[in-house]
Amino acid sequence: MGREQESCSTRRCRAGLPAGRGAAVTAPAAGQRRSDGARGLTAILTVDDEPSVSRAVARDLRRRFGEQYRIVRADSGAEALEALRELKLRGDEVALLIADHKMPEMNGIQFLEAAIDIYPAARRMLLTAYADTSAAIDAINVVDLDHYLLKPWDPPEQKLYPVVDSLLESWRTSDRRPVHTTTLVGHRWSARSVEVREFLARNQVSYRWLPVTEPEAQRILAAAGTDGSVLPVVVTAGGDALIAPTDTVLAERVGLSTAPLKDFYDLVVVGGGPAGLGAAVYGASEGLRTVLVEKNATGGQAGQSSRIENYLGFPDGVSGAQLADRARRQVSKFGAEVLTTRNMTGLEARGGARVVTFEDGTEIAGHAVVLAMGVAYKTLAGEGLPHLTDRGVFYGAATASAADLAGEDVYIVGGANSAGQAAVYFARTARSVKLLIRASSLTASMSSYLIDQIEATANIELLLQTEVAAARGEDHLEGLTLRNRATGIIHEVATNWLFVFIGADPHTENLEGAVVRDSRGFIVTGNDLLTDGRPPADWPLDRMPYPLETSIPGVFVAGDVRAGSVKRVASAVGEGAMAVTLAHRYLAAQ
Repeated sequence: MGREQESCSTRRCRAGLPAGRGAAVTAPAAGQRRSDGARGLTAILTVDDEPSVSRAVARDLRRRFGEQYRIVRADSGAEALEALRELKLRGDEVALLIADHKMPEMNGIQFLEAAIDIYPAARRMLLTAYADTSAAIDAINVVDLDHYLLKPWDPPEQKLYPVVDSLLESWRTSDRRPVHTTTLVGHRWSARSVEVREFLARNQVSYRWLPVTEPEAQRILAAAGTDGSVLPVVVTAGGDALIAPTDTVLAERVGLSTAPLKDFYDLVVVGGGPAGLGAAVYGASEGLRTVLVEKNATGGQAGQSSRIENYLGFPDGVSGAQLADRARRQVSKFGAEVLTTRNMTGLEARGGARVVTFEDGTEIAGHAVVLAMGVAYKTLAGEGLPHLTDRGVFYGAATASAADLAGEDVYIVGGANSAGQAAVYFARTARSVKLLIRASSLTASMSSYLIDQIEATANIELLLQTEVAAARGEDHLEGLTLRNRATGIIHEVATNWLFVFIGADPHTENLEGAVVRDSRGFIVTGNDLLTDGRPPADWPLDRMPYPLETSIPGVFVAGDVRAGSVKRVASAVGEGAMAVTLAHRYLAAQ
């Protein structure tokens, strides 16, 4: 049997699938089987309405991957979806979907969005012309696109095959069990409902949001045996109803790990932002028994960023959630454990062990510790603002609520990159975005590329020397009182949405007396611990503290929580890697 059967009279029959079903297929050689023992090879599907391009893609894929994968070729999105349904009925797996962006009737993004429902674990690639790269970037948010490839991709050995190899490896190492959806019933303006939405979204837990006012939500509440007076209600994929669950209970019931598998580790990483993820990846990849413990969700502040455009290796930008998800997959790939809802309350040295204590009284011990707890946005103190937190007033991007902003007037406080990224992102759907800063310009605090984007976006308005004096509203935000700092003029505005990005405080409130901190709570390390060239009086070793090492030998700091750190994603990842190198040096000397 040839690779492509051309003797049948119809395209579908020619493809090697039953007549009337499917699309063009590169059939496996006789006797070939999938590695899991099922009939037929795992498929790679490519769809393009231009026959020459479609054949070229299939040809290049066949040359490199035809022995291990079935290459399925379709000429339209509808035809490709039909092929996927046929493969699903036959029990075959699909590892990769490659779609051309500009196709009539159903474009590539629309196809991928529909294909997710059939094969949610398949990796997704978009073929696009250079002029369509902005659409491809949008697809990262719409369908969690894994990669987009510019046409032409010659030579494939350099531009196509390395990308496909990486995506196939990612698919092979992923959990491909069927996705069952968790349902969340809550109120739009319930602070706890918002918190649970953010928790599920940032931990990559698939869920469906139902406002309590909808009839289906009422049916679910009745089935759960509650009248909805206490919200939110979470119904897990297994059918368990959880009424106003804590984060720990929620994490356990939706399949997140909360308890360690070992009693002792080589490396304990506290905090799952870029610095912590970087430390966990390098620690685990270098053979250290590594556990990463996180209070809420991996990604930290960066994980809430709508678009990071100045991180090395992502010239077209990457969302914080996508970057965090990829990093977490790397951590798991190298065998490190990731635990959620673990809030550190103490740290101490017990002989050669470094022991981290948690809120529930449990402990994790290891030879070395990396502290990477990151920071939290400072809060506004104006009248009415504390009462409305998570009910229209949000600290950070609150990405789970972004879908509610269509046609709304949104206000953002802050003049640094995180505020600028949020403004550009929200402007895509909001009617207007007002960016409030206390200074007279953005140039001192924001990257120039973001300033250029803000100036080029018609529905973003910059309000200089302006601050929020007060907020009003009963069960949710209804309006703001703005004050011009230069003139003192007060201005009342109506809005349901305020996002705040105004500096940050370190998550070190539970480390008082454990390690040396500066006046703002940031952890002091390395040479900054020295006084007149000497380490602290209680420093137990003959050597000086290593860079990134705290006043407890073997306890290192990486990222924003370190005194004097550079508040950038790249520097945080670098410090995470450097902390592991220093931990190796520390362990070798023990």
